[in-house]
Amino acid sequence: MHLGGSAWFDRNTHHWDEWTLESLLEAKGGTTVSLVVPARNEAATVGDVVTRVREALVDTVALLDEIVVIDSDSTDDTYAVATDAGAVVHRSAEIRPDLGSVPGKGEAMWKSLFVTTGDVLVFMDADLLDWDTHFVPGLLGPLLTRPDIELVKGLYERPLVDGDDVTAYEGGRVTELVARPLIALDFPELAGLVQPLAGEWAVRRSLFERLHVPTGYAVELAALVDTAATSGVDAIAQVDLGRRAHRHQALRDLGAMATQIIAAAEVRRGSLDVFDHRDIVLRQYHPTGAGAGAGIAPVDRVIDVGERPPAIGFAP
Repeated sequence: MHLGGSAWFDRNTHHWDEWTLESLLEAKGGTTVSLVVPARNEAATVGDVVTRVREALVDTVALLDEIVVIDSDSTDDTYAVATDAGAVVHRSAEIRPDLGSVPGKGEAMWKSLFVTTGDVLVFMDADLLDWDTHFVPGLLGPLLTRPDIELVKGLYERPLVDGDDVTAYEGGRVTELVARPLIALDFPELAGLVQPLAGEWAVRRSLFERLHVPTGYAVELAALVDTAATSGVDAIAQVDLGRRAHRHQALRDLGAMATQIIAAAEVRRGSLDVFDHRDIVLRQYHPTGAGAGAGIAPVDRVIDVGERPPAIGFAP
């Protein structure tokens, strides 16, 4: 069965307001839930994310058992801001130092397995600009009410924000130019996912701790492909969360992200061994000089496409 089929879409696509907080609290029972916010140099936004979620879903109702920020080698005040907002904050490099540390979002998420306690993990990006706290209960809905669901992706409108200009549905450039074509070519069973690279998603610990985790930006795509392979596509659901905007990255940084995503797909096709080829050299071209002396010059960028093995294999 393919996610692109209407039967899967109708059964496993939800809207965030299908559940009330009261119904989720009842369904939660003894299940514990951790919100994990991977962050790197997000001092401008991480405090708002933590504060609003804590007030709505910890202080007002006990839907979340903990809010944990994993600081991925920030050079700004991310750690202090997140701490002041009420999160438990860990520096990624200081979690299980015996296992080493590399920069990357996926690394922070993998490391979170060693410092969180939740049976269910909810991931939320730290750079959100246009969002609301209903994201969290929306993602939890299928996991708390449907024992057959193991992973839930958020879907939403992704606007392109350029100063005062906002263009609906034009955000998510790497999704449209890289992830969606890759899915169409190699993983068509995932074609029904509206936002395959969404940073807002939730997963059962029992699944995530058994997955190989790319240390960079490919963690979301890899989790989907591997979940479909091991648990079947019916273990995946998606929830419409409305609208979501965040800070846009520079074009060349998107090129690095795209390289990591393509590498993760190559690994899962069996055509790349990240243990033999962990670093990929991406050649980009930058302008030099100005006026009559302007030109371009190649700049080689080393992209880490490494992956962490399943966390369950490591002793506490």
